[in-house]
Amino acid sequence: MTEFRKMRRFKQELDHETCLEIIQRATSGVLSVSGDEGYPYGVPLSYVFVAADADDQPDKFYFHCAKTGHKIDAVRACDKVCFTIIDRDDVVADEFTTYFRSVICFGRAKILETPEEIMPAIRLLADRYSPDESEEKKEAEISREFPGLAMIELDVEHMTGKEAIELVRNRTKYE
Repeated sequence: MTEFRKMRRFKQELDHETCLEIIQRATSGVLSVSGDEGYPYGVPLSYVFVAADADDQPDKFYFHCAKTGHKIDAVRACDKVCFTIIDRDDVVADEFTTYFRSVICFGRAKILETPEEIMPAIRLLADRYSPDESEEKKEAEISREFPGLAMIELDVEHMTGKEAIELVRNRTKYE
């Protein structure tokens, strides 16, 4: 089992529930992989998140993508990835700082390629981003895109969240 670093500025660390709230609220993040020639490759993506369940299944993210390309080649070459979600990024010019809040998830990615693997994941994604569309319209879009579609599943091994010390101080002042 991988041992992940402890956060240096532990007073700014967010608890697990707050991290989950941020993940549920946000609509995109950056998936970082080991790209060509050892260069990092970070790509902004929409996602759907499935929280861990009682059967010891880890937290999972699902991302849709084409069956070919830089991102999928990188995942095939190295399954270790991280996914970063920025919840808040308020520049405070007169204080020379930024009031930020973010979550980073480390884990292992795998490519889902069979219809049995892809369909439940792509339906979750469609439901998240098009909740008011009819099932018929969602299924028609999925069918139209399916021939070139793959899905990436990220099993979360470690999750950490952090916020600016100013936000911590402000929050604890009122508790």
